[in-house]
Amino acid sequence: MPTMQSATAQPTTSDKAKDAKSAAVASHVLQKPDSTTIVTETIEEEKQRLLMLSEISVILDTYDDIFSDFDPRPYDLRSLSDDFLSELRKSARQKGSKVELKIMVPEALRKPEQESIIKKRIKSHYRSAAEQVRKEILKMRKKGGLFILVGVSILTLAIVLMSTIPEGFTQTFMLFLLEPAGWFTIWTGFDYVFVGPTSRYDERDFYHKMSNSEISFVSY
Repeated sequence: MPTMQSATAQPTTSDKAKDAKSAAVASHVLQKPDSTTIVTETIEEEKQRLLMLSEISVILDTYDDIFSDFDPRPYDLRSLSDDFLSELRKSARQKGSKVELKIMVPEALRKPEQESIIKKRIKSHYRSAAEQVRKEILKMRKKGGLFILVGVSILTLAIVLMSTIPEGFTQTFMLFLLEPAGWFTIWTGFDYVFVGPTSRYDERDFYHKMSNSEISFVSY
């Protein structure tokens, strides 16, 4: 008598496809973010996109973030915030000679007439700062020129004394005083003319760069 083998029912291909589709739909439903998360992520992505498009970007809550909290005057006269200026200096340090500044402001708070005033105020600040540094460098060089002139006069006096005072203690004593003083004064003058201004060149160039920058406001 032949032996009977029990057969177990196997799922068909269509059943497998239906099960996989149901699992995918269930997973999609479980992982679907709510609308608040989507909006937040979209805003953050837009911020990052705008930041990447510009050379220097700053994000503000209001226009007042640009100005000092202790100065109540209108925007065209108000002092700029130290924090704002510090951030620009750090951001512009590695930039080239041409800087593009984008200021990001909430779209609901934007006022074109105030933005125009703020642009002029920022440029005016940097122009004034550049002019101040230029005057300080010029003053330093004039001071150096005066030192050089005095040093040359002292050495000239030493030469005259050498030719008029007989050799001896008096001549030696006068040369001991005048010659080192003359050379010290001349070298100090050279330091004021050539070395001193060098330390201010980077600051001057930064102010010039920012005064010629292209400033624009962007909504976020």
